[in-house]
Amino acid sequence: MISGIPIDILFITSVLLIWFMLMYQFILAFSGYLYSREAHRERRRLDAHPGPLPPLSILIPAHNEEIVIERTLKSLLASDYPRDKLEIIVMDDGSTDGTAAILDHFTREHKIVRTVHIPPGEGGRGKAAVLNRALTLARHELIAVYDADNQPEPGALRYLAAQFMLNPDLGGALGKFRTVNRFKNSLTRFINIEGLSFQWIVQAGRWKLLKVATLPGTNFIVRKAVLSEVGGWDEEALTEDAELSLRILEAGYRIKFVPYAVTWEQEPENLSTWFRQRTRWARGNFYLMRKFMASIGGAKNKALALEVFYFLCLYYVFVAAILTSAWLFVLGLFGLIFIPVPGPYLEVWLMAYLLFVTEIVLMLSQELGEDSFSNILYTIAMYFTYCQLWPLVVANAFYLEYIKGAERTWTKTKRFKQN
Repeated sequence: MISGIPIDILFITSVLLIWFMLMYQFILAFSGYLYSREAHRERRRLDAHPGPLPPLSILIPAHNEEIVIERTLKSLLASDYPRDKLEIIVMDDGSTDGTAAILDHFTREHKIVRTVHIPPGEGGRGKAAVLNRALTLARHELIAVYDADNQPEPGALRYLAAQFMLNPDLGGALGKFRTVNRFKNSLTRFINIEGLSFQWIVQAGRWKLLKVATLPGTNFIVRKAVLSEVGGWDEEALTEDAELSLRILEAGYRIKFVPYAVTWEQEPENLSTWFRQRTRWARGNFYLMRKFMASIGGAKNKALALEVFYFLCLYYVFVAAILTSAWLFVLGLFGLIFIPVPGPYLEVWLMAYLLFVTEIVLMLSQELGEDSFSNILYTIAMYFTYCQLWPLVVANAFYLEYIKGAERTWTKTKRFKQN
C-alpha cells in the first residue's frame, strides 16, 4: 500500500478544484436564471414594438448535406424577416451527393437564395475557409451564419438583428440551439440536457455577470466591419466559432446571448460520431490556448477576453481534477493506496453531486417540458454515464495533439435522416 504527502496533496487539490468549479458553475447558474427573467421581458418589448430591421446576409456552408439542407432552407424562407432585406448565400463545398441539385432548385425558385458551387478540387478546406469565401460575396453589413442542419424558428433572425439596432456597440449576437432529435435515444437525450445546461449556465450566466458570451457554430449574427477588423475566420482553427469570439472580445466588442432566438439542430445519434465531434472540439480548444496564451494580456477588453480564456483553461483543469480523484478513489478502494487525510469526504462528494443535479434541473425548468420526470432521471444518471466520457475525449485529443502530432483537419459531423 502506498501513502505519502504527494498523494495527500493530489487528493486535497482535486477536491478543492472540483468544488471551486461547482461553486463557480452555481454562481453562473443563478445568474443565468436571473437573466432568463430579463430576456423574457425583453422579448415581450420587441414583440410589442418591433422597430425597423437592417439588411442581412445569411451564410450557409454545405458539404454533402442532401439529408438536411432542404429543411434548413425551408425554415429560413419561412422566417418573418422582411424578404427585401434578406439574401441567403449557400456555399456548396465540393459536394458529391445530391446537395447541388437541391440548391439549384431553391436558387431557381427563390430570388433571395444564391448558390456558389466550389469544385471538389478547390474545396474541402474546412468551414472557416468556406465562410471567408462567402464573406467576400455578402452585400450587407450584418452577417448571419447557419449550419446546414439547422431549422431556425420564424422569429430567430428578427430577434438577433434587433440587438444591433438596440446596441450600436455590439459586435455579435447569438441565439439558442435546441436538439431536434432529442428523443431518438439515450445519447441524444443526454446531449439535449448538456446543451441546455451549457447555454443557460455558461452563456446566460456570463452575459448577466460580465456581458460576455461566445459564438456557437450556428444561429448568430456578427457585423461585417468587425469581421474585417479582426481578419475573418481562422482557417487553422477546428473550433472556428470560439476562436473568432476571442478575437472579437480582444478587439473590445461585446457578444450578447439572446435565448429567445431559437434554432433546432441535429445532434450525433451514435457514440462514434459524438466522440469524433467532441474530440475535434477539444483539439480546437487546445489550439486556442496556445494561440491566445501570449496575446491575451494585450486585449483591449481584458476582463471579458480573460474570462472566456479562463473558462477554457479551467475546463481542462476540472477534467484533470475529476480524473485524479477518480483514480485515487479506485486505487484506495482496492487497497493500493492509503489517504490518511481526515474529513467527511463521502458527505462532500454527495453534496457536490446533489449540487450538480440541482443546477441542471433548475436550468431545464427554463424550457417548457424539459424538466420532465424522465429528464430528471437522465440528469441523475448523467454524472455516472455521459459525463465520464468527457475525460476520455480530452485524453484522446491530448494524445492526437501533443503526442501523435496528428494533422488538424476540419471534418463535418455525420448527418442522420429525420422522420
